[in-house]
Amino acid sequence: MTLRILNILFLSLILITAVNAQTKTQSGSWSVNQSVSGFELDKNEGERSVTIEIKFEKPFISKPQIFLTTTQVDASKEVNLRYNIKTISISRDGFTIKVSTWADSKIFSMSGYWLANKE
Repeated sequence: MTLRILNILFLSLILITAVNAQTKTQSGSWSVNQSVSGFELDKNEGERSVTIEIKFEKPFISKPQIFLTTTQVDASKEVNLRYNIKTISISRDGFTIKVSTWADSKIFSMSGYWLANKE
């Protein structure tokens, strides 16, 4: 009986350790430029966008929150700068970033950081 209780306690300890070891935060950088397939932020006029897929190093147990920043923008100085960055899909395994511009804005490249957090 005592051995059985010790086994249950030991298994419980392993389970608690495994749950606490789960990755709660991951981060990385993102960038878009003329070498990205489908990049047209520097061409034409009107609404234009490009998407990039981000895969997590380790999947989360459930869908995390995503925070995005912009650290660099290379754009034409001849027209107004207009842009939007947002996540358009989030899963346990990764997410998609959509970078958009509109009107006559011309963006040659953009970059930033992302943070995925699950509490």
